[in-house]
Amino acid sequence: MVARVRELQARVLPHGWIDALRQVTLFGLAYLGYRLVRGLVEGDANEAFAHARDLISLERGMHVFVEPSIQTWASGSHFVMVLSSWIYVNAQTSVTVGALIYIYLRHNKNFYFVRNMFMIAMAIALLGYTAFPTAPPRFFPEWGFIDSVADYAGVKVDSASHSVSAITNLYAAVPSMHVAFALMIGWSLARLVRHSAARVAWILYPFLMTFVIVVTANHFLVDAMLGALTAGASAYGATWLARARPSVWRFSAVAPRLTASG
Repeated sequence: MVARVRELQARVLPHGWIDALRQVTLFGLAYLGYRLVRGLVEGDANEAFAHARDLISLERGMHVFVEPSIQTWASGSHFVMVLSSWIYVNAQTSVTVGALIYIYLRHNKNFYFVRNMFMIAMAIALLGYTAFPTAPPRFFPEWGFIDSVADYAGVKVDSASHSVSAITNLYAAVPSMHVAFALMIGWSLARLVRHSAARVAWILYPFLMTFVIVVTANHFLVDAMLGALTAGASAYGATWLARARPSVWRFSAVAPRLTASG
């Protein structure tokens, strides 16, 4: 009986309860610190609105300022708007946390690389929020944007609201961490899942998230592109960290091939 219990624990918790608790604690502290610092580094409203207008001017100059048109089209369907708002509010937590738990339990050798990506990404995001505070599109009704998430949640969150939490940064639009997280999770699971349909779904997940952040007027397309760059830089950083502990922090579970000289 004891042997069976140990075998079951080995399957469920590859490195035991201590490692599982360590990872939960690490992510909890990192995310709490991320949210706290994100709130503390909230930029000046005038600067944040000026940066947003700069992004609008940039996109207009590049003829890619299509966000108002996309939201106008989507707003013709109540289902699309409600679903998009639901995904925006919930996916960043439920899907991301669920995916991380799945990777830890079922693909543990790949988990530590993904964990390192997330840690690096959150650090990069804080630098972006500090250096370039930016108001989201929903604060620009003059361009035709509507705050669909506020309509869906029934709570209006703006710079004059007294219900704004101390750990909420209204001007944390650059980079879009919804896109960054979606890419890091989607990329990882697309390489790990076996079924073709699931692989395609995870490949498409970042594109769905990009659509959602635009439709809900929470990010510009430039924010999404910078979120993608954040994910790419984080993957590169995690790869660099893996050189310190290649047997633990590599994404691939396959041992590296020896070269002729090595």
